[in-house]
Amino acid sequence: MSDIVLRVAGISKRFGGLQALSDVGLTISRGQVYGLIGPNGAGKTTFFNVITGLYTPDSGTFELDGAPYKPSAVHEVAKAGIARTFQNIRLFADMTALENVMVGRHVRTGSGLMGAMFRTRKFREEEAAIAKRAQELLDYVGIGHFAEYKARTLSYGDQRRLEIARALATDPKLIALDEPAAGMNSTEKVVLRELIDRIRKDGRTILLIEHDVKLVMGLCDRVTVLDYGKQIAEGSPYDVQRNEKVIEAYLGHSHKPTAGLPTGAPLESGEKQ
Repeated sequence: MSDIVLRVAGISKRFGGLQALSDVGLTISRGQVYGLIGPNGAGKTTFFNVITGLYTPDSGTFELDGAPYKPSAVHEVAKAGIARTFQNIRLFADMTALENVMVGRHVRTGSGLMGAMFRTRKFREEEAAIAKRAQELLDYVGIGHFAEYKARTLSYGDQRRLEIARALATDPKLIALDEPAAGMNSTEKVVLRELIDRIRKDGRTILLIEHDVKLVMGLCDRVTVLDYGKQIAEGSPYDVQRNEKVIEAYLGHSHKPTAGLPTGAPLESGEKQ
């Protein structure tokens, strides 16, 4: 088993006359929380969507757990071992929390269409195992008592945790979180941070794109910074915050780079996708 979970290199993507990404790459080691940040229009979301199969790149190489993979579609990437959440919550609103997680788990089932149609013994046993695992994951993220509630009735923070439970149900090699703290209040962010830290401590590998840079710097082992579709820095949070190119990208030429990169309001308020 490789110590490297995800390695992508030479990623480029153009939309018409816009070069959204130019020769971008990253390497994520097993058990890391890896952050992806950048100021306005940096290309973060495009890069994230390329890695997870939502966009097809113009060039680049992709390896997951030491084997090549082709990010041609989100469901194919999920089968390969990358599960993602979305900035705009994409739950099945009129299904229960338990059913939402069971949907995620079906990526790893094998009874097939005929089994479902005729409700074979194998299908029934598999469904029981899926429901059991789904309940365990709801308990894991802290919303097990809402298993029979419809997803749309849950609070915003609980819906975010439900998305994470559904992603975990695929048994991913890498879980990719797209703005998980977006729209959360300070209390919900504390709960989210504790959950991400727990997932990491349990041996999972996480790619995190997030506007709350304070959260990123407090959680991540490594951070990549993009600006205008190019990679301008990569390293530990400590090093990235003191990188002159990063400071300039966020704060502009008028600020002295030696002052260090703020991790509070000035940095967070300047970001968007």
